[in-house]
Amino acid sequence: MRWDEEIVATGLLCPLPVLKARKRLKTMASGAVLRVLADDPAAVIDMPHFCAEQGHTLLEASAQNPQSYLIQKG
Repeated sequence: MRWDEEIVATGLLCPLPVLKARKRLKTMASGAVLRVLADDPAAVIDMPHFCAEQGHTLLEASAQNPQSYLIQKG
């Protein structure tokens, strides 16, 4: 799948991957896709929760290390 922008948040612990994703998504157009790479174990819970709460769509989540999340801005 294609994405428009990417954040590498490896080495960052909760809540930094989510905070960085939120900040970047604010600057993106509606419908654009952000790819987030993270290795924080809490991201598995935090990213889906963040998307649901903020009205974004989690298109894909990969449990590989680093984890990869594709988020479509709502």
